Amino acid sequence: MKSSQSLTSDTTAASPVASWRFLRNVVIKGLVLFCLANLLFAAWYPLDELGKITAYNSLFPGRQRLPYGDHPERAYNLSLYNLNAMFASHELSARAKPANEYRVILLGDSATWGFLLPVEHTLSAYLNQEALTTASGKQMRFYNLGYPVMSLTKDLLLLSYAMRYKPDLIIWLVTLESFPIDKQLYPPLVQNNPAQARQLIRTYQLNLDVNDPSFQETAFWQRTLIGARRPLADLIRLQLYGVLWAATGVDQDIPRNYTPRMEDLPPDLNFHEFKPPTLPASQLAFDVLGAGIRLAGDVPILLVNEPMFISQGKNSDLRYNFYYPRWAYDDYRIMMTDASARRGWRYLDAWDIIPGSEFTNSAVHLSAAGNQQFAEYLTPNIQQIVHSLEAQ
Repeated sequence: MKSSQSLTSDTTAASPVASWRFLRNVVIKGLVLFCLANLLFAAWYPLDELGKITAYNSLFPGRQRLPYGDHPERAYNLSLYNLNAMFASHELSARAKPANEYRVILLGDSATWGFLLPVEHTLSAYLNQEALTTASGKQMRFYNLGYPVMSLTKDLLLLSYAMRYKPDLIIWLVTLESFPIDKQLYPPLVQNNPAQARQLIRTYQLNLDVNDPSFQETAFWQRTLIGARRPLADLIRLQLYGVLWAATGVDQDIPRNYTPRMEDLPPDLNFHEFKPPTLPASQLAFDVLGAGIRLAGDVPILLVNEPMFISQGKNSDLRYNFYYPRWAYDDYRIMMTDASARRGWRYLDAWDIIPGSEFTNSAVHLSAAGNQQFAEYLTPNIQQIVHSLEAQ
């Protein structure tokens, strides 16, 4: 009896020790597994592959423009830099290219994307409303791959990805503000895709520095589960916002009131660091345009100098608008015309075709009516190019 009591006493005394030992082992094993999981994730770093996983174009429709948004909770949209995720959410990746589709992609800045406009009032939407067909009976389908921030290199980056979707025609909308060398690596989309950007720079020998400090390198700790929690959360949020976007059709937070484009202008003759009377061609990214045309190969590109606001206000004799002194923009137009003629580029100069009343908060952002007019202007030019190509 005594020995039984002694055994019970010993067991009871040992139980707290055993419990703490078990808890300690569980915590240690958990920490080890957590560290291993972070190390494996960092070594594999599957964010690009995870970006391909999407509910767009299956559970809900693909977006009609690339995801971009400053106020996700109101826009049901967000900005992220994962190219796989961006394109997987777009209607362009919905299915294989139909046999009867003549596929046209639009590249450009926020004006092409459709800033301050619902998606049904963008340039691509109005072009699709024209219901254009080719001479052989194919239906022309226009896809909006415009993306905010002016930079030809940002456009080239998107074009390099978009070529896998087999476009038949590329319409590349440009403006002088997209050309300066110091703007090429400015967009966060370019900075956060350094490997792809460097490959383009090297392949096409662009006048850009592959070691530019603006490139965002991913440190080892940023590749871990802890370090990558923000981009992982963005991938999840993009899917969740897709539900709300599909239900409402809202993909941009458009304020009721905004500051209109500047009519009265400062008496400043400088454009970036350049002073009159001429722009230095070596400091403008014409080589990026050439790279895009080489990259497209047999797919034709129509370069379009996009419409811009022309002020009638104070100092409008010195400047066309907030962006451009007259001397700089006039010089740019001459360069574009000469370069296109010399290199055989298809080029359309639409700089002054839209009245000033149809510009909203900047010198390049068009109203819905302005985009409709622009689409009507482009339509016969597109038809002429497509019909001449088919006749060859």
